[in-house]
Amino acid sequence: MSTASLFGPELRRLRVEVGLTLTEFSTALNYDKGHLSKVERGERSASPELARRCDAFLGANGELQRLVVRPEADPGTAEAPAGQRRRRVGRRAVLSVGTGILIDLGLKLGGQALSSADDSLLGSYRMQFDQLRKLGQSTAPKILLPLLETQSRMIAGLASDARSSSRAPALLLASRFAEFTGWMAQEAGDSDAALGWTSEAVELARAGGDPHLGSYALVRRALVTMYAGNAAGTVALARRAQSSDLPPRIRGLAAQREAQGHALAGNEVDCLRSLDRARELLADDDTLNGVKPVMGTSHVSNPAAMSTGWCLYDLGRPKVAAEVLDRECRTLPPHALRTRARYGFRRALAHAASGEVEQACTIAGGFLEILPAVPSATVNTDVRRLARELSRFRSSRAVRDLQPALARALSPTHG
Repeated sequence: MSTASLFGPELRRLRVEVGLTLTEFSTALNYDKGHLSKVERGERSASPELARRCDAFLGANGELQRLVVRPEADPGTAEAPAGQRRRRVGRRAVLSVGTGILIDLGLKLGGQALSSADDSLLGSYRMQFDQLRKLGQSTAPKILLPLLETQSRMIAGLASDARSSSRAPALLLASRFAEFTGWMAQEAGDSDAALGWTSEAVELARAGGDPHLGSYALVRRALVTMYAGNAAGTVALARRAQSSDLPPRIRGLAAQREAQGHALAGNEVDCLRSLDRARELLADDDTLNGVKPVMGTSHVSNPAAMSTGWCLYDLGRPKVAAEVLDRECRTLPPHALRTRARYGFRRALAHAASGEVEQACTIAGGFLEILPAVPSATVNTDVRRLARELSRFRSSRAVRDLQPALARALSPTHG
């Protein structure tokens, strides 16, 4: 049977069971009554957004959503393909590379060939890493990627030529460059490269004596599956990164990612439980003790609170989500354009789903202006969802005025 023929009768059964007329139901959901009537009769398919909202309002515990979501891939398959390995440094290469490659590249610092990774040199590269992360908030990822890839390889090469006391710190710094390179690759829309660089970061970290980045890599992989809409894969990967011997920061970020996976599946109880765990762990994480560089986001002061707003939308509770995101977005630093756009479009989406169309358009309009400067494949996921949500309000002047900017943002040549 088609999903439409299964979803419609079940939706009608649940609606009638709680004593709602179709008119009352359509008003509560901010959806057209005629559209809902066709969905119930199986004449129209329900979107995942509609299914989430119906699920939450009728207390169906994800059952309605599961009728419209496609079967998910095995989370264990989210590995980098062999073709991506050519982009990576490779631990054997890390341990065997000499200074020749550095001379060939002609890479110098202050006029001095980089033949050893001494403490002052590593300090310079740590400062550069922080600067590049900050630059990543206001620069297109495709512009940064060549530099990040080169720096990751170069610092790994320096490690093999360094004195023993500097080798491990150099490898660990190279692993952070590789991990950030993976994130920029994902922002550029290349999930395969993102997974490949994340795997390379793990190898570099292990060679440098840090066993924890491997667990954080699971959190990064879970982000890829989350944006692919794979709820089960997201939860499975995030749970593997929450063993008690890991630092609170990694466990907290993993719990946060698990919550997002549960939200995608419409599992509110487990989602809120995971968010509570993330809140406790992140309140006691290593960033409070000045450990640098910070693992994960460095621009969101309260990641668990921001993720709560994110999850509430996916759980079909857009009004509460909008309230939380309105509050938390005010705490974002002005220079963090990419982060502000990410949560700004999610905020606009929550307002649109709540029927606050003019407010949604006002919010989105401001961020559509800056999106060309910070193009993002992951942010575009919510831009597309916003366009679908607003298409239900074509009679609104605010929506009509926003349409040209939305169309430009979603065009294949954008960014």
